[in-house]
Amino acid sequence: MRARLAALAAVALAAATTAMIVAPNASADEVTHHEFQANCTVSHAAENDPIVYPGRPGASHDHTFIGNTTTDAYTTTESLLEGDTTCLVPDDKSAYWFPTLFDGDEPILTEWQLVVYYKSGVEDYTTVEPFPQGLRFVAGDMLATPGEFEDAPGTVEGYECGESYFNWDIPEWCPEDSWLNIRYQSPSCWDGVNLDSENHKSHMAYPVEGSCPDTHPVAVPMIEFKIHWPVSGDLSQVELSSGQGSSWHYDFFNAWEPETLAAMVEHCINGGLQCDSRGFDLYKPDRGSVLDENYELIR
Repeated sequence: MRARLAALAAVALAAATTAMIVAPNASADEVTHHEFQANCTVSHAAENDPIVYPGRPGASHDHTFIGNTTTDAYTTTESLLEGDTTCLVPDDKSAYWFPTLFDGDEPILTEWQLVVYYKSGVEDYTTVEPFPQGLRFVAGDMLATPGEFEDAPGTVEGYECGESYFNWDIPEWCPEDSWLNIRYQSPSCWDGVNLDSENHKSHMAYPVEGSCPDTHPVAVPMIEFKIHWPVSGDLSQVELSSGQGSSWHYDFFNAWEPETLAAMVEHCINGGLQCDSRGFDLYKPDRGSVLDENYELIR
């Protein structure tokens, strides 16, 4: 597994390096982004949700799990910390999951890395703090109508494929050999007290006019899922396990090693960089990286 991930990382690095050659050079002090990536492959799919239906295997619709390989209905912070991960960074044992996409009765999965961005959701990116270990939440609303999905604070551009954007439901057709994509952003303000809440949302909030509200004063990373599926052509039978495309949502259960996450947040988000999974900004190589070639913390 680790060898396959390393090979995929090498491909991504080569592509990024090519982009660096043709991109304009940025000043070492210029703030162009404030983010880093968690790149993870699919671990498994199952009808489990340890946040919404803890201890009840088979109670949820089917989910696709990336990151921690042990995630099931009985998952706890402790079990995640003892597990393995499909993410490039071995210290990221977090669990990430979302409704499985089906074409008829066939699940659509991929062997390629899926990207989870950790970004600043507030204007003052220097105030972002790392997630506390064990924090978990649900982003999105599986009961949303297409109109509600379009207007949701986490929506970016809806579903995309080929040159088609801003689709608030899954398109019925995509160009052959294109990929169906979606991006969705999480709330990034925490109440500073609760690791979860009754509805798995109210302990979190979206920023208001670029700042965290008084009820949720702690700025934490804004997670943006960028999910793609290898499906094209006739999509008339394609839907999420949770229903129509507007039911898109995802879950996050933090199990990063605290020191590693803190270093990535400080260097990349607080430092105003566009980092890869090693905490390295290709456009500002003089700023260095957080992790070594094995994606382990440089001490």
